[in-house]
Amino acid sequence: MNATSGPSPAGALLLCRADPPAARPPARLLREEVLLTPAGAGWSVLVPEGKPWLHGGEPVERVVTGWATALAVSAVAWPVVALWWDSDRAGFTLAAGFRRTVGYTWLADGTPVGEDEAMRTFAARLALDPVLDVQALEPLTEPDPEADAHRRLVGVVAVLARTGLDLPAGLTPGDSADRLRSVALAHGAEPLGGPADGSSSTRTRPGVRRSDAVRAELDAMEEGPLGSYPRGPGARLLGGAQLVAGVPLLLWGAARRSGGWATAGALLVVHGALGLACGRLRER
Repeated sequence: MNATSGPSPAGALLLCRADPPAARPPARLLREEVLLTPAGAGWSVLVPEGKPWLHGGEPVERVVTGWATALAVSAVAWPVVALWWDSDRAGFTLAAGFRRTVGYTWLADGTPVGEDEAMRTFAARLALDPVLDVQALEPLTEPDPEADAHRRLVGVVAVLARTGLDLPAGLTPGDSADRLRSVALAHGAEPLGGPADGSSSTRTRPGVRRSDAVRAELDAMEEGPLGSYPRGPGARLLGGAQLVAGVPLLLWGAARRSGGWATAGALLVVHGALGLACGRLRER
């Protein structure tokens, strides 16, 4: 797809460096309609519906950066690369745990407007080869009249392919959200509709003691949608840190009506509160 062919609708792909079973629980907590499908060895891709930027008026870059952050902080063990594009620009954002996100941007015609250091940080955080892979990324930061912004993203995907990424055929950065979802569904992608999708809770049933129900609920929480919660002092320390980080982020995102950042803050608050609750209830 060439930038000279006219404006293209905004869209995004979220590349998770995790298999679908690991990516599924945090993806549900985004409260967004997304499709999940395998994308090579140790990779999954989330294809969002796109309503927040199509109807909410929020830039696609801001939305997906918040989503990537939310996914990364709720699953610290693996990073997320968000590819995004609109009619004027395209780029990527890397989120890894609680680290500050790093990204790079190109104008629609492929003109680089990012910092070279960001590309090197991107390679280092993904543990790419410091010589071969970095050499392959460097041309993406240099002027090239033959490469528009979408081709730059395809170049990023090609480098990530060396780590095992293999996007389903036809899932191409730069296409519309509708086309991306159609392609993903044709490849058997799994629809995820939010936290209520596939979730369940433990209820007290006839013949089951309340103490047993509480213990079962605790076990479900400790092996819950965000992974295993630590026990003892570690749980209180981590839970408190997540609350301290999450509350300001939630308020900041809400004040600016940024759904992505508000989601990231909410996930930190919920995760921290559950961690503290697990620790206290276990003590009792």
